[in-house]
Amino acid sequence: MLRYALGRLLGIVPTLFVIVTAAFFVMRLAPGGPFDEEQAIPPEIEANLQAAYGLDQPIVVQYGRYLQGLARGDLGPSFKYKDYSVAELIARGMPVTVTVGVLGLLLAVGLGVPLGIVAALRHDGPVDHAVMTIALAGIAVPGFVLAPVLALVFGVKLDWLPVAGWESGSVRHMVLPVVTLALPFVAYIARLTRGSLLEVLQAPYLRAARAKGLSRGALLRRHALKPTLLPVVSFLGPATAALLTGSLVVEQVFGLPGVGRYFVQGAINRDYTLVMGMVIFYAGLILLLNLLVDLVYGWLDPRIRHG
Repeated sequence: MLRYALGRLLGIVPTLFVIVTAAFFVMRLAPGGPFDEEQAIPPEIEANLQAAYGLDQPIVVQYGRYLQGLARGDLGPSFKYKDYSVAELIARGMPVTVTVGVLGLLLAVGLGVPLGIVAALRHDGPVDHAVMTIALAGIAVPGFVLAPVLALVFGVKLDWLPVAGWESGSVRHMVLPVVTLALPFVAYIARLTRGSLLEVLQAPYLRAARAKGLSRGALLRRHALKPTLLPVVSFLGPATAALLTGSLVVEQVFGLPGVGRYFVQGAINRDYTLVMGMVIFYAGLILLLNLLVDLVYGWLDPRIRHG
């Protein structure tokens, strides 16, 4: 297992290299630049800015210089946020993004798995149909629709919760963003858990355990829960990354000072280094989460062996 994990970690490097290369050249091919303003600046000032950030060099030279800085762990300065490096902006926004994302993941798993188990144990009954109907609705409604609706109902109409802003440690400011992020994934996890448990319960060894008089609760705890969670764990890798990247919309709607907000502003402002830093951050996160999922998979199912 250790050899497999080390091999996968080494494999992340070339994957990141390909992602960085593609993102670098695609951004440079896009029209406009970081110093294009609504009000045109004098040509000599623009030339000085281009020279100060090395944008007057051939694109291949810029690419080489960026890779050299990246090898030293330097993501470069932001073109738009003066006096801040990209690493400092990520460090400022990451606590908010990670807090909302992790809480959203815990809520999604904490609700989705029990709902899926209840639906499977009440297969084809009213509870099963109700849970699956709610789950289907949760999947169908996108986050950019759900976020304004929740803000309008609970923030504006009922005045229970703040609709924007962030205060560290304030539960009231976390509720709407976390719920908005979690609800679609509650639906996915509930459906996955239900389908997986229904399949597992048909396994011959579980039928034999039931025939020997093992109670439903003991059967679920001792034999059915781990194999039931295999597809859920497999889904959690990309789902966790999606929760964090999904905060792009949520952070904009609720005015959260997270990484996603910087990503959006960087794209709008054509802040090359900031966008590149965010791409590397999200890509590295997704690759590491997928590795973690594979390792947890092996723990849940001893039959799985990594070469």
